Parts: sequence; structure tokens; C-alpha cells
Amino acid sequence: MKSKTSFIPQEGEAHPSRCPDNSAFKQQKLPAWKPQLTIATVLSSFFLIGAFCLSVGVCLILSTNSVREIQIDYSDKCSDCSKLRENSSNWNKECHCFVNFTLNEDILGDVFMYYGLQNFYQNHRRYVISRSDAQLLGRNVNIQKSYCAPFTTYQNGTPMAPCGAIANSMFNDTIHLFYNLNSSVIQVPLLKTGNSWWTDKNVKFRNPKSYNLSSAFAGTARPPYWQKPVYLLDEEDERNNGYVNDDFIIWMRVSAFATFRNLYRRVRRIRQFADGLPAGNYTFHISYSILSCYPRHSLTIR
Repeated sequence: MKSKTSFIPQEGEAHPSRCPDNSAFKQQKLPAWKPQLTIATVLSSFFLIGAFCLSVGVCLILSTNSVREIQIDYSDKCSDCSKLRENSSNWNKECHCFVNFTLNEDILGDVFMYYGLQNFYQNHRRYVISRSDAQLLGRNVNIQKSYCAPFTTYQNGTPMAPCGAIANSMFNDTIHLFYNLNSSVIQVPLLKTGNSWWTDKNVKFRNPKSYNLSSAFAGTARPPYWQKPVYLLDEEDERNNGYVNDDFIIWMRVSAFATFRNLYRRVRRIRQFADGLPAGNYTFHISYSILSCYPRHSLTIR
């Protein structure tokens, strides 16, 4: 048998009240505006929103159609380099190839060059987490406990900088663009910096604090597939080295799809290229990377 207890106020005590205070807010008496949705109001709003969306769509289509784009798949054209990479003993041998193409019309304005990969699954869970954000922020170069395994340390205990499968597989083909004008060959000036997101460059990636980068990364070694240490990624610009290198930052932002492209360079608008890329004959000079895991390579200019 269950007992039931209740609070019984004693004589002289005030009875507690559960009623809310007599205020406009608690009594829900605040002034409010309630729209009256008539047929004319609903139809006019519907057509106005539709006209706005239609105008935005037309502007986007016209802007997209005005973009000039040329895409070149150089996997087959550099097939000799691909065959050379099939033998793992040739991993450290340089291989160069040339790809010619023609622009039938000028590409005016800012010109961007992208590299594209097909069937490269950056969205695999083990691949995505194979990095150390603490290391990339410059807090600890000699990171030991992280998701970077098996690309954390070498057998002799030397830590890798940067560690992880993402950094180890970084795209490192070297690409130069040349403009063939009559009998002369002019190298197109390309910008290597200013291509990454501002938040990545200034927030998510930091170099270790030291009087120079070589001393900051002392006691570490480059990833197995890299040809040079992280503090020598750009030997021409000291500010574009280490973890704040633009190519490295762009690669570390993994793609959600197996076929993707990343920004590689921007055309520097000077001299003959002040207005963009003029129509004519061009040549890509490609130095193949040591990696053989990229199924297909492509270049896009837009």
C-alpha cells in the first residue's frame, strides 16, 4: 500500500500560488503583429521571390558561360614516365615530359591553373585522420602519439615532419608553362603564393618558433615519398616554406570525392600576360613526381 504525502500549510502561513506573475510578458499580453495572409499577398510574394531567384540564376549562368577553360590529361602523353614509375627501383630518377596545346582564343582576366587527379580516394577514413594538427600548428615537431601511424617515425626512431599519410602522398609534380611566340619561347610567370585559404594560412598552420626553420626541424626527417625536407619546399621564397607552404596547405585540405582538382598556380599579369593568356601555342614542361600511386593526372586552365 503506497503512502501519499502532501504539504499542508500551518495556521497563519501563506498558501503557495502556482499562478504566474501578473505581468504582460508572463501573461502573454505583449503587443504583437500578426500578418493577414490573403491570396493577393501570397501570390505577389511568390512571384517576387521567383523573379529574384530567376534573375540570380540567369546571372550565374552568364558568368559560368563567360569562363574559358581548357583541360589536358597528361597521363597518356607522359606514358614513358608512368612506365618508368612502374618499377619501384626507379623511384628517385627524374623524368620530364612536354605537352603541347593551343589556345584558340584569349583567356582574359585572372587565369588559374589546377591539377586534377582521378580515382584517388582522399575520403577514406584512415587517410583523413592520418595527420597531427598539433604538429601542423608548430606546437610539437617531434610528435609521437597521433593518428599518423605508420608514417610517424622511421625504424631508427627519427620522427617524420610532417607526419601522416596525407602529407606523405602530397602531389609534387613540378609544372612550368611556356608561350611559343614565333621563334621564341617565353616562360609564363606563375604565382606560387596567395592560392590557399586565408584561415588555413593564418590560423590552422604555423611553423615552429625558432631563429631559422632548419634548426626548428632539427632531429626530424622528411616523409618517405618526399624529395626534400619541409623547410626547403620553396627554395626561392623563405616565407613560403615549412608548414605554411601554399602547395602543402592546399593538399592537406582533403577532397570529398575521388576525382578532384586543386589550385596549383595563378598567372602573374605582367608584360605579354598583363591582360591574361593570349591565343597561341603553349607547352607544359612537367617534371614527374616520385609517386606512382596517382592513377590519372590532368591540368586545367581557366
